[in-house]
Amino acid sequence: MAKKDKKNQKKSVDGNSGKEKEQPVEGKAVLAPENSFSGPAIPPEQVIFINKKSYEKELARLQVELVKLQEWIRYKGLKVVVLFEGRDAAGKGGAIKRITESLNPRVCRVVALPTPTDREKTQWYFQRYVAHLPAAGEMVLFDRSWYNRAGVERVMGFCTEEEYREFLRSVPEFERMLVRAGIILIKFWFSVSDKEQEKRFQARIADPTKRWKLSPMDLQSRSRWVEYSKAKDEMFAHTDIKQAPWYVVNADNKMCARLNCIRHLLNLIPYEDLTPEPIVLPPRQEEHGYVRPPMTDQTFVPQIYQPDSKGEDHD
Repeated sequence: MAKKDKKNQKKSVDGNSGKEKEQPVEGKAVLAPENSFSGPAIPPEQVIFINKKSYEKELARLQVELVKLQEWIRYKGLKVVVLFEGRDAAGKGGAIKRITESLNPRVCRVVALPTPTDREKTQWYFQRYVAHLPAAGEMVLFDRSWYNRAGVERVMGFCTEEEYREFLRSVPEFERMLVRAGIILIKFWFSVSDKEQEKRFQARIADPTKRWKLSPMDLQSRSRWVEYSKAKDEMFAHTDIKQAPWYVVNADNKMCARLNCIRHLLNLIPYEDLTPEPIVLPPRQEEHGYVRPPMTDQTFVPQIYQPDSKGEDHD
């Protein structure tokens, strides 16, 4: 009987599901899911439950606000840098795509640097990133950033121990220097569970249009999950600074992750609505004797696809 009671002491009831859940056993390490904590408590009246339809509606509303933010950045000459980091297949690219969809690429641009060249490997580590920092009136989104050194380079052995330690010493001062120079620096970490990551990897394998997203490094990240977790924890311990804190996005649900990320980004930069008055389209210029060259003198793209009888045209 005592043996049975001892066994039962290792379990308790989950108040949410009513099911028994395993408790940590003394002497045994238990790795919690990376996104098991969903962030600060939100008052129930502020929580918005979404489905596909409401997601599209809310995304459209937030994208209008992003355009307002863009115009404010341009008007005030702000310099904004947003870093997107996280596990492979965590949804960083999808969030970036939704942010930039309606924005002017001359104001908001994406930087996704490839593997450093032999020449770049001999430079100061931050040098190739500095070249892409914004001028006044610009916002730059880094799809992965200088934090590669604390993640993939650390785990895969692409940097030495001294290079890694120097990075952890240098990056807080580097980021404080950026902030002192007037740059608004925002850092997002997209957190995804191992189960959801595997699901997305399998979806990429099955979809020819997404298979290119899988690289040998992605596959290695699965077999080194715990090593990446430890590297992320140490990175946060050194770089979650007051001047440039990390904002963790629970990314197991892509729709919620995108909306939460965009909403938080908008909340971090105070802006005003500079939407201009409605534009009146001027009348078309009269031809005044202009004669168009024969259509046969031009080379047209073959019209393989043509409108059906309804003649509908959708963007």
